[in-house]
Amino acid sequence: MPDCIFCDILSGLAPASFVYRDEQCAAFMDIRPVNPGHVLVVPLAHAAELTVLDEKTGAHLFRVGQRLAGALRRSGVKCEGVNLFLADGAAAGQEVLHVHLHVIPRFRKDGFGLRFSPAYFIRPPRSELEKNAELIRNQLG
Repeated sequence: MPDCIFCDILSGLAPASFVYRDEQCAAFMDIRPVNPGHVLVVPLAHAAELTVLDEKTGAHLFRVGQRLAGALRRSGVKCEGVNLFLADGAAAGQEVLHVHLHVIPRFRKDGFGLRFSPAYFIRPPRSELEKNAELIRNQLG
């Protein structure tokens, strides 16, 4: 895919510090880590968003992410916990439009976290939850 830094990395045109590679995905160190040891798991085939990534590869990314989480905990890198994070689309914070799963080592007071809008603290009525559940169910086919 033209102008995709992850495709360039995967093809060897751009440098990366790899920790894992198989026939479906690769994992390499994030060059802007939240914490030391922050790894990205990336499918070998370009897919800009989850809706175009085949389900088998999507599931495999999370299996590899789970294995990397265990490796991080055993590695000696400071790691008291792990966040798996996948931003799907620019509105969700996706900066590189090639699906990628962040595997982020966490520790107390590391300064990283999610911020919630004030709406998060207000429970919606059950009728709204049911309406949205139906809209989503109807699209699952």
